[in-house]
Amino acid sequence: MRLTDPRLSIAFIIFFFCSLAVFSQDEEEPSASSDGGATDEAMVSAGESLFNGNCKTCHRIHQKLIGPALANVEERAPSIEWIKNFIWNSQKVIESGDEYAVNLYNEYNQTQMTAFPTFTEEEIMSILAYIRVETEKGPEQVAATATDEGAATSDASGEGAIPAKYLTIILIGLVVVLALILAVLVLIMGVLRRFLNQRADMEEGEAEMVNATWSLGDALRSKPAVFLVTFVFAAIAFKFVINGLFSVGVQKDYAPKQPIAFSHKLHAGQYEIDCQYCHTGVRKSKSANIPSPNICMNCHTSIKTESPEIQKIYAAIENDQPIEWVRVHNLPDLAYFNHAQHVQVGGLECQDCHGPIEEMEVVKQHSLLTMGWCIDCHRKTELNTKGNDYYTKLVELHEASDKEALKVEDIGGLECAKCHY
Repeated sequence: MRLTDPRLSIAFIIFFFCSLAVFSQDEEEPSASSDGGATDEAMVSAGESLFNGNCKTCHRIHQKLIGPALANVEERAPSIEWIKNFIWNSQKVIESGDEYAVNLYNEYNQTQMTAFPTFTEEEIMSILAYIRVETEKGPEQVAATATDEGAATSDASGEGAIPAKYLTIILIGLVVVLALILAVLVLIMGVLRRFLNQRADMEEGEAEMVNATWSLGDALRSKPAVFLVTFVFAAIAFKFVINGLFSVGVQKDYAPKQPIAFSHKLHAGQYEIDCQYCHTGVRKSKSANIPSPNICMNCHTSIKTESPEIQKIYAAIENDQPIEWVRVHNLPDLAYFNHAQHVQVGGLECQDCHGPIEEMEVVKQHSLLTMGWCIDCHRKTELNTKGNDYYTKLVELHEASDKEALKVEDIGGLECAKCHY
């Protein structure tokens, strides 16, 4: 299914040229200052967010992916104004027969991409700011930075953790200590028995008690032993029953087979496609949304078109039938959960609940998703109130009575009606 109509391929070129504009050299427009001012840092940060959410699916800074590499890309643009006009109305530029746009479109196999007519001038400039910073770093420095960050994350995540082999050594050590204590007690009992037998004034009853013998069979048949064994057996059985009851409805590690073999490890891991590119509602609606086939077609009109799995997508489109994906994460109807509230407002990452999704060949439920699991998160998670006037008065009242940081539970995160209504 190769789309050759230029009007259907606007989005790819938009994706490329959304990064072509450069900082204007006029004093009225922001520019990278030598002192790295807060305004410039904010612009670069905003540009990085826009790039990761919209451009990174097909582009990298220093290497070709689906589209061209974007390092020093502003030097290849005819002009800043031309780029802006192209992004806002690319179809008009292509239909005008612009040589640069048509050549680029043909060079990359006339690939169809998503359009961005809502991009503002400030957003385009912020994306450019991020690309310029990454260009100046160079490919080697960017790679080294990523490696360092990965090592730091690994160290941080492993801080305080005890390897399994050390736990085994500790348990063996405890067993040895207990055995030594038992041996010492036996020695003490022998010494005391010899000492008492040397007493000349010991009565006959006391002598029988000191020198009394016992057998294992008699000990096991005694009432205390029978009670102890019965109690331990009942406690273990009760524990198994309780664990079984609490596991009802818990689908941790559930990994159903999907109608199309989609690999998050390949798309989100190797190609670093941002989650919200496919799950479009994760920041603005209650549900994250399962991507429709047209999102897949943004890339697969020209990539891996011969794959049997991709052919299943083509068949669904041709037959006007939805792809019947099997739901993996499913909360009960009595519980309310809003993705936008947690991701956009709360600032949670996908991995906080879904685990290392970028490493999963087949998606599975990583977390328990039980009531206790959610409540525990609300008790531990601190609110990010910085720069949000909504929390100003609440933070003042909280700090007047409590020295700990404001957490979700402090704003009603444990109230029943928050999740059950």
